[in-house]
Amino acid sequence: MNNNRPKFLALHQIKLPLPGVVSILHRASGALLFLSLPFLLWVLQCSLRSIETYTRLSEALHHPFSKLFLLGVVWAFLHHLCAGIRYLAIDLQLASSLARARSSSKWVLAVSLALTAGFGAWLW
Repeated sequence: MNNNRPKFLALHQIKLPLPGVVSILHRASGALLFLSLPFLLWVLQCSLRSIETYTRLSEALHHPFSKLFLLGVVWAFLHHLCAGIRYLAIDLQLASSLARARSSSKWVLAVSLALTAGFGAWLW
């Protein structure tokens, strides 16, 4: 038995491979979507209540911080969607090799960031 093993892990020194980073981002984006859902439902309710609340909400959503929040939620949705499709492909044995898993994680990051950038350009 090797007695020189570390007793405490230094998490900031561990270098994850790209599929591991995509997996963590998939969980983080799911948590962000779950936590933002009550706010998004409240925004929908306010927009449907009356024309006055819709006008106030429309003015509030033109603020840069609200646009940044919406961009974050859109990134979370797009990343979660792309990573979910990747995990579905892995479950169907379409990307089960290590090389395909690494390349699919690169595609997930590229596609989700490109779509988010496109939405951000449309938003601003």
